[in-house]
Amino acid sequence: MRFRNAITKLFGNVKNYLSTAWKELGTYTSYFSSFGTDIYANEIVRACIRAKAEHSSKSNVRVLKDGDNERVPGNKALQRMIQYRPNIYMNGKDFLYKVRTMLEINNIVFIFIQRDAFGKCIGLYPMPKATHEAVDVGGELYIKFTFNGNGIVTTLSWEDLAVLRKDYNGSDVFTDSNDAILTSLDLLNTTNEGMANAIKSTANLRGILKSTKAMLSPEDAKRQKDQFVTDYMTMANGSGIASLDSTMDFKELNIQPHLANYKSIEELRNNIYRYFGVNEEIITSKAKTDMWQAFYEGQIEGFLLALSLELTNKIFTVSQKNAGYEIIFEANRLDYISIENKLAFVALVDRGAMTPNRWAAMFGLPPQDGGDKPIRRLDTAPTNQTAGSVDDNNADDNNGGNNDAD
Repeated sequence: MRFRNAITKLFGNVKNYLSTAWKELGTYTSYFSSFGTDIYANEIVRACIRAKAEHSSKSNVRVLKDGDNERVPGNKALQRMIQYRPNIYMNGKDFLYKVRTMLEINNIVFIFIQRDAFGKCIGLYPMPKATHEAVDVGGELYIKFTFNGNGIVTTLSWEDLAVLRKDYNGSDVFTDSNDAILTSLDLLNTTNEGMANAIKSTANLRGILKSTKAMLSPEDAKRQKDQFVTDYMTMANGSGIASLDSTMDFKELNIQPHLANYKSIEELRNNIYRYFGVNEEIITSKAKTDMWQAFYEGQIEGFLLALSLELTNKIFTVSQKNAGYEIIFEANRLDYISIENKLAFVALVDRGAMTPNRWAAMFGLPPQDGGDKPIRRLDTAPTNQTAGSVDDNNADDNNGGNNDAD
């Protein structure tokens, strides 16, 4: 499917609105051009974004209805759509991965909510790279997209767009750019290029061949040099020994490249890590329980919360939201704790706080029959009972049974 055909399929029924510039509360111009994928070309930036996107994409979606103080399953069809095929191009994991990646690169991502004739959500499409402009259509906020490379323009209602933002500061609608990290990226790139050029330049020049013959023409000097290289500086000279007559003298050059200080390079890398909120252990999947917990709370939880709130607000009607319908994304933090800590959770199983199957799932074990029913040790009891009161109750029950028999 060509891009033009994809645009027609998604936005073929969207009207061409007569619009004016949107007036924000401040003096900010409601116009935003995507920062682009320049920072994504850097290997460290890509590693940081990949770690955040990969862990974010592991979350599970649940559509719930909160009623009678009880959380019960809500719209299962919507849940299956988001989980398995939110649009014709992606499964649920790919959808989350792409949304998180675009958010990190551009600091803003728009998700178009495709609806059927009855207003029901039938697809979620992360909008591709485009220039965005906030416009006023009949007093309502719309976003005009001009897609880069082909000039196709479409204008969509704010209510049909789920919007996630980072560095949300200057504008009411859009976000600040990633210019703050460009200095570190430019310095690191310059350092890497300088090291590469230094190694290449010093590796190529091995020595100087000097001739005692007076006033050689440039052609003769080049001929002598080429002949020397052919005879002695190639793999064909297996002995590694060269012989010269009195008319030539070879002086070996041993030039060491001047490389950047490792501490300076490390600091530049750490600047990028700090900007994206990751570290070497997270990127290389060596993080332990406490580090993973901090990474989840700092970089994953907020993203999942924002996505849950935005999709809930934009997909459901007011009456559905008042009835308690909501979309939530959950990531299982317990999967990343150590074996010792997982074993310690057995104390929650025999006290009814965790089902046996939930505990088994932490070890990747299949569920067992009856394992979804909470269990409790026989030597435990509610805190308002004592061992004596439990015995008295049992005795009363036994006596009551005898009395009934009488």
